[in-house]
Amino acid sequence: MSFSVGQVSRLAGITVRTLHHYDEIGLLSPSERTRAGYRRYTDDDLLRLQQVLLYRELGFPLEEIAVILDEPRSDELTHLRRQHELLLIKSERLRDMIAAVERAMEARTMNIELTPEERFEVFGDFRPEDHDAEVERRWGDTREYAESRRRVASYTKADWLQLKAEAAAITEELAAAFKAGLPADGEQAMNLAERHRGHISRWFYTCSYDIHRCLGELYVTDPRFTATFDAVVPGLAAYFRVAIDANADSPGR
Repeated sequence: MSFSVGQVSRLAGITVRTLHHYDEIGLLSPSERTRAGYRRYTDDDLLRLQQVLLYRELGFPLEEIAVILDEPRSDELTHLRRQHELLLIKSERLRDMIAAVERAMEARTMNIELTPEERFEVFGDFRPEDHDAEVERRWGDTREYAESRRRVASYTKADWLQLKAEAAAITEELAAAFKAGLPADGEQAMNLAERHRGHISRWFYTCSYDIHRCLGELYVTDPRFTATFDAVVPGLAAYFRVAIDANADSPGR
């Protein structure tokens, strides 16, 4: 059984012109011709074409491919093993490139200029980008959202670590006040609520008392926020909410 140039072109996904060129340079000459002189390709010719296309995909020039395929002691299995090894190397390189591009896309999406190692140091297993869609849906049309995105776009690793340390310190002092039995509407708890409001204003957006009060509500109505605070000490989210409300009710104290 043999195949015409057009059939081989369709089977291999290459142009007739390419097949003619391979014939002209002696890289792949059809084994048969019709009486009218038309090229006919046999199964062996198709196997050689497959080798040619694989080596081309691996970046070999045509002249080098011809030398490789015409080696006296080479056979199909030898070529397949060699190509398999080269393809594995190429696939590993491509995986590294894909991972690098994905990291760049992620950084651009989050507007965070951090390496993967730096991101892990700052955020641990938490992935802020997993919440992008929800955050944008809930607050994407607000001035505060736009201001926050603009600010964090310039933050370095040092900025994020300082931000994280400040937030952790407030939470720790809040938990200590709660454990000590200090009232949530007392002076110390309200001072911590005010520090928290200032922390948000300094790092993300101008946090008014009304916005801060909304955040306090979110801390007790969204199970994710509640779980985060209550993981420090059970009941901390509700305690913090009362402190925020008390502070908002007494801004001139």
